[in-house]
Amino acid sequence: MPVSIMAASGAKPLFWEVLPPMPTCRVYCTPVYQDGHLFVVGGCSKAGLPLDTVEMLDVVSQKWVVLPPLPTPRAGAAAVTLGKQVYIIGGMNSDQSPLASVEIYNADEGKWEKKAYLAQPSMGVTAIVKEGKIYALGGMGADTSPQALVRVYEPTKDHWQPLPSMPTPRYGASTFLRDNKIYVLGGRQGKLPVTAFEAFDLEVRSWTRYPSIPSRRAFASCAMMDNWFFSLGGLQQPGPHNFYSRPHFVNTVEVFDAEQGIWIKPTRSARMREKRADFVTGLLGGRVVAAGGLGNQPSPLGSVEGFNLLKKKWEFLPSMPTGRCSCSSLQTPNMLFVIGGVAHGPSSAVEALCLRDGV
Repeated sequence: MPVSIMAASGAKPLFWEVLPPMPTCRVYCTPVYQDGHLFVVGGCSKAGLPLDTVEMLDVVSQKWVVLPPLPTPRAGAAAVTLGKQVYIIGGMNSDQSPLASVEIYNADEGKWEKKAYLAQPSMGVTAIVKEGKIYALGGMGADTSPQALVRVYEPTKDHWQPLPSMPTPRYGASTFLRDNKIYVLGGRQGKLPVTAFEAFDLEVRSWTRYPSIPSRRAFASCAMMDNWFFSLGGLQQPGPHNFYSRPHFVNTVEVFDAEQGIWIKPTRSARMREKRADFVTGLLGGRVVAAGGLGNQPSPLGSVEGFNLLKKKWEFLPSMPTGRCSCSSLQTPNMLFVIGGVAHGPSSAVEALCLRDGV
């Protein structure tokens, strides 16, 4: 029986749906959702090698279908959908080198097709779709240095056009589309977490720098809800005033108010219930959700909590059926998919936190 919870504020009840496991066990795979179908593309095998495997779950019938393989095996790629096409961008190949190749799956034809390459190989790219165009931001280059590249792709022209670079080079950043701006938070430069917070205005094609995330944390997660941006949890790094301290898990919550243009002074009551890093975040039923990850326990966390914006506090939600970290995730309006990752070893689990009032 699914477990549900109803918040006193009227936030909607949630439950976990356990879906059939992936036929191929993998981590760092790329999920994408289209018309009730969950595509899982590439990733790393148990042996740590990039895969060309592509599998699709029909969420209603709960059956997996094996699709034609990727032309180029890859892990850690970006993915978006445009119409009936799935775009796979960049990633890492079997030599652990970044890829410039871009491939699309035509759902109607059931075939893969190669498209115009990125100008430079990139892994850890983030991609966003706006008005039929794909924007690819940042990445890590062949020399392992972070990139500030911003590129836009128009399908009718099959061409990547450069746009003004990000002020801060980075890969693996969190990106959010709000009105006519792409907001970029966090990310990494090598082993160092990035605190820069910047936005690209699509109309005037220029960047704005916002106040940086107040504290530097590796493996933190970011979320956006209404006018609020959240930087959550992570592994706190030793700083200039505590140079000799060891990295430690935190339940830090830092919130940026877009209306005021400031990071709100954090309060103890706004902290997460659990200290966690390398976890999944999403928005569901009027809450910011944090699920799984690594904490101070010997195995990955299964606990889940949600931030109630009205009460300004975190409340425990139904626990994940399979505690995991390093998961891939995907958000739809009514579901937060948590895919693969690491439990006691690489996991093939696919589970979704769902709204009670239907998929």
